[in-house]
Amino acid sequence: MDFELTEEQRIVQRNVHQFMVKEIEPITEQIDREDEFPPGIWEKLGDLGFLGVTVDEKYGGSGFDLLTAVLVIEQMGRTCPALAVSYGAHANLCADNLSRNANEEQKRKYLPGLCSGELVGCLALTEPNAGSDAVSIRTTARKDGDDFLLNGGKMFITNAPVGDVFLTYAKTEPDKKAKGVTAFVVEKNFPGVSVSRKLEKMGNRGSPTGEMVFEDCRVPAGNIVGKLNEGIKVMMGGLDVERAYYGGECLGIAEGAFELGLKYSKEREQFGEVICNFQMIKAKLADMYTEIEAARGLVYRAAVMADKVQRGGKGTEVHKLAAAAILFAAETATRVSNQAVQIHGGYGYMLEFPINRFYRDAKLYEIGAGTSEVRRLVIANEIISKGLEYA
Repeated sequence: MDFELTEEQRIVQRNVHQFMVKEIEPITEQIDREDEFPPGIWEKLGDLGFLGVTVDEKYGGSGFDLLTAVLVIEQMGRTCPALAVSYGAHANLCADNLSRNANEEQKRKYLPGLCSGELVGCLALTEPNAGSDAVSIRTTARKDGDDFLLNGGKMFITNAPVGDVFLTYAKTEPDKKAKGVTAFVVEKNFPGVSVSRKLEKMGNRGSPTGEMVFEDCRVPAGNIVGKLNEGIKVMMGGLDVERAYYGGECLGIAEGAFELGLKYSKEREQFGEVICNFQMIKAKLADMYTEIEAARGLVYRAAVMADKVQRGGKGTEVHKLAAAAILFAAETATRVSNQAVQIHGGYGYMLEFPINRFYRDAKLYEIGAGTSEVRRLVIANEIISKGLEYA
């Protein structure tokens, strides 16, 4: 099994890393402190071709595979997890989702703007009482002539305060539960949709998160993504892709935290020598490295497999593998960030040292995009019903 990157993938990886180090790293503390991105970042990402990595070139994208997209968000997470989470919501949860499920007219209308940075994309799924149990959403969509009227609320929506295009889920036939959910493209200027408030978070500050309200929001029937009452297919069809993709950001967070811990351990002196020479610090560094490389293998393999399935390949192993990838990568990000703070000692607890930001940012990925508990259930249920499929 060969995970050797192509020369093109290495160029993309290098370009993203260089951009992040040059343009973003100097302002990461400002982003965290002010809880917003300075103007122009989104347009720069569009100019560099990062916003539509997996979108077909005819719609303004780059046409790369999922592994390449994972490399992009990994490099972003390595420097600024907050930018990475907003980027992921736009590029994967919205743009990639539309590229796989929207009709031709919808693709031509929305994808070019999403790829250029003219439009900011969001996924509006989670609600105050519907998180991991996404099918229990209460937002409704009632037919009214050639339109649908959406009513309800969404919570924890990444990019909502700055979003232009929302891939939104609502129940068109509530009595049918999962078989009565429909996906819509909602634009920010549609009457009846609003962002009621921007939410304050302990981590990933700078990535705007908001609560949304729909009050008789009028959405054209032509904005249904997929088919009426078949939104669950849109929702579930991209889960393996999403899990592998966000595993890439977790990997980047772990790498960034490890680099900070290693650097500090080579500079900090105690008892007459740098602390990286202490056996306990060496043990921490070795464990951190080992977990990161194990996570890399899982995430990259899941990305390759999920991409093959999306392109028409067969296989169900990807369901548990993708869940395992983000489960392990997310918990690795938390453990590595925690150990990097420990290596910093008291300075790691100070806001002036960047390691605290990685520590705060990492926790989100054990909660968002399906909790660690739900991921374990997915893995166990797949193993129980289908076995390990080693041969």
